[in-house]
Amino acid sequence: MGDFIAVHQTARPQGAPTPEEFAFVTGPVPSPAQGTALVENLCLSVDPYMRECMDGEWQLNSPLEGRSIGRVIASRDPRLAVGDLVFHRKGWRTHAVVGPDEARVLPRVDGVPTSTFLSLLGGTGLSAYVALTRVAKLQPAESVFISGAAGGVGTAAGQLARILGAERVIGSTGSAAKVKHLTENLGFDAAFDYHEGHVAELLARAAPDGVDVCLENVGGEHLEAAISGVRPHGRIVWCGAVSTYNDLGHPPAAPRNLYDVVGKSIRLEGFLVREYGHLQAELEALLIPHIQSGSVVVDQTVVAGFDRVVDAFIGMLGGRNTGKMIVQITEE
Repeated sequence: MGDFIAVHQTARPQGAPTPEEFAFVTGPVPSPAQGTALVENLCLSVDPYMRECMDGEWQLNSPLEGRSIGRVIASRDPRLAVGDLVFHRKGWRTHAVVGPDEARVLPRVDGVPTSTFLSLLGGTGLSAYVALTRVAKLQPAESVFISGAAGGVGTAAGQLARILGAERVIGSTGSAAKVKHLTENLGFDAAFDYHEGHVAELLARAAPDGVDVCLENVGGEHLEAAISGVRPHGRIVWCGAVSTYNDLGHPPAAPRNLYDVVGKSIRLEGFLVREYGHLQAELEALLIPHIQSGSVVVDQTVVAGFDRVVDAFIGMLGGRNTGKMIVQITEE
C-alpha cells in the first residue's frame, strides 16, 4: 500500500507562491472508522482558486483541500464498496478517509477517461456551463469572448459555447502556440496573444462589432477590455481574476471604464460554482455524447507523479498548461 504522503502549506506567500512554502509530510496510511472508507487517490486537480486559499483559508501545517478522484481500497460503509471510483475534496495527499456524504461514486462511462470528472465533467466544466447557460443565458447566434481561453474553464467554455449555438467564439491567451491550439483544435473562430498589445485593442480587432457575452477569468486589463468590447445590453460573467491573485494587500484598481456598465446597460455578474452542484447531471447529459463522439476535446495537461503536485500548481498559475491541469498519481 505504501506510505501516506500529504502536502502541507508551511508559510503564507508574499506574491507568487514558491516551492519553499510547501512540505511533503509522510506518515502511516490511515484506517477507516465505522461509516467511512479508505481511498487511494489516483488523480488530483490543481486550480486557480487555490492561490486565494493560500492567503488564509488553508490552515498551515495541515493537509490541503482539493478535488480528487480515487479508488476505495478498504471500506466500513456499504455505500462505498471496495473498487468504487469516487470524487471527493481531500486532495493533495496519496490517501484519504471519506464518508458517503463526502464522496460521490463515479459512473464508468465508455470513451470517457475518469480524469474527465476533474475537468470537463467536474467543477471546471460546470463553471463554464453555469456561466454560459445560467448567468449569461447565451442565445444561439450570439458572440462570446473568453479570457484565459486556453485554461481549464476557458477551453471548456469555448467548446460549450459552440454546442450552445454561439455564432462566433473569441479567446485571449498567453502565447502564439496557444492561439493556434484554440483555433485549430478547439473550434475558436479567433484568438489573440494578450502580450501583443492592449487587450481592448486586440479584442476590437477580433470583434470590430463587439460581442454579446464575455466570460472573464483574468481580471485587470481583461475586465476593462470586456467592458469596452461588449455591446450595449451585453453580459459579462465574472468567473475569476487570476492576474490579481498574487496582489495580497494591494487590491487592483477598478477598471477605468467601469461606469460604462451604466452607459451601455451592461450586466456584470459573478457566481460561485459550488452553488450549482444540482446541475451536474445536466452537464453530463449534454457533454458525454459529445466526448464519446470526439466532437468535444478533453483538453488536459497531465503531470505524472505525486511528488510533482506543487510544481503542477505553480506551473498552472504561470500558464504552463493548456486545458485543465491534472496530477496523475497512479493509473486507474
